[in-house]
Amino acid sequence: MSLLSSAAKKYPDRAAIDLLGRTISYAQLWREVEQLAAGLQQFGVGRGSKVALMLPNCPSYLRYYFATLLIGGTIVNLNPLYTAHEIGEHMHHVSADYIVTLDLTKLVEKTLPLRGQSGLKKIILCCLADDLPCVKKWGFKVTKYRELYRGTHSDVVRHQDIVAHAPAKPDHLPTIDPSTDVAVLQFTGGTTGKSKAAMLTHANLMANARQCREWFYGAEEGKEIFLAVIPFFHAFALTAIVHLGISIGATLIALPRFELKQLLKAIHKTRPTIFQAVPTIYTAINNAKDLHKYNLRSIKLCVSGGAPLPLEVRQNFEKLTGCKLVEGYGLTECSPVACCNPLDGRPIKDKSIGLPLPGTSVTIIAMDDKTKIMPQGEIGEIFISGPQVMKGYYNQPEETDKVLIDGLLSTGDVGYIDVDGYVFIVDRLKDLIICGGYNVYPSHVEDAVYKHPAVEECICAGIPDEYRGEAIKIWVKCREGMNVSRDDLRDFLKTYLSPIELPKHIEFRDEPLPKTLIGKLSRKDILAQEKTTSQG
Repeated sequence: MSLLSSAAKKYPDRAAIDLLGRTISYAQLWREVEQLAAGLQQFGVGRGSKVALMLPNCPSYLRYYFATLLIGGTIVNLNPLYTAHEIGEHMHHVSADYIVTLDLTKLVEKTLPLRGQSGLKKIILCCLADDLPCVKKWGFKVTKYRELYRGTHSDVVRHQDIVAHAPAKPDHLPTIDPSTDVAVLQFTGGTTGKSKAAMLTHANLMANARQCREWFYGAEEGKEIFLAVIPFFHAFALTAIVHLGISIGATLIALPRFELKQLLKAIHKTRPTIFQAVPTIYTAINNAKDLHKYNLRSIKLCVSGGAPLPLEVRQNFEKLTGCKLVEGYGLTECSPVACCNPLDGRPIKDKSIGLPLPGTSVTIIAMDDKTKIMPQGEIGEIFISGPQVMKGYYNQPEETDKVLIDGLLSTGDVGYIDVDGYVFIVDRLKDLIICGGYNVYPSHVEDAVYKHPAVEECICAGIPDEYRGEAIKIWVKCREGMNVSRDDLRDFLKTYLSPIELPKHIEFRDEPLPKTLIGKLSRKDILAQEKTTSQG
């Protein structure tokens, strides 16, 4: 039985999702999923079909996600902000059969070149306006009139065409083996070359949802309201918001994109109780203008992921909301959550990613000898095992063998475990800066920079240097109305960093630093900008 069908039986009248004021109950959503599943079957979707979802946070995402899984298909998650080239690469890699997106010209035009390629059978278009409250629905159609796609192609179909003549339920359902059947192909961030698609089975995803449920001490069945601002197509949101939220009958407040003012209004109006995001979003709230206009006190539990959570950000956000904010850790290959600081009253350790989730083991292995397990307190590479670890990378057995070693997942993260079992990350192996033969960890430098009261955002990375091999550079955005000179900042850092670790180059930015699709500061993008500038 699926998460959604179980929730529909237990909480039929409770709102499953709220999109800008329009709610859909669990019972109604499940009915829509069953009918859509029946319609998709008539269009050829079945066991083994790969359905790509290129959608923002909205009811259509949930409908197609659960309908596809119900009839044995596999979901391929895509970011609507991807370029046409990126979408093409991802679709070709997994040979997706169908792609679902909104009926906006700018999105549809990214998919049209894929027709007739790699086995793509249909492009399915959904109308976001149909899920909005009445006034907003007509407002959307008026303001977006010129942006709506009106073309006609034999292989482009509308959502209403799929459900118009579909029976209420599928006529048959395939037998699914949770341990081997792939539910989701989730692309990794691709920070070390081409992206890879992690094969996450039904069992992987269900296990991680249950692990998260056990961890969320204080969450009440059928009473919670989740604020969903990180995108459903990202592994963090898929498990920690969609799967976890539905497993406890929570209402998901869906925001199609992150916009600070809209986010604050949503918190003030909808009174969410659980809010999961990335550090930059919590930072943006802390630094928001007119924050006194908004009541944030409904929030009681928050988990931050995707990047290290600075102590100041956590403390300030907890003062503003009265909630508990803890840092967690995961990888796409882990469905994705592996560790989290406790929510049950046990200590929260600054700079720690917390304790392994139930059923999860963390092992520290020597970086130069994969057979040597490091003792407690010693630094090495973090390896993970547990029921949430992926089946492998789709059609990439060699890449799979590089990270799945003797039943353990190689994370590429460097860290250690303290005497109490808490896990600490020192840095990413791939982000390590080798400066004059010495190892310098960018996150350590960033932690020091953030101690300066004028700093709002910071990224540290290594850039080519003829003498040292790599030189340390930091990019800094100061808080509004505050500034600091290069010399003063360098003098400040001498208290916290060794001479080897002191940045040789400091660049101040007036605009926010580049971020990934979930709002994490992007070292990859800042280095790409640096390369373009140096070549120009």
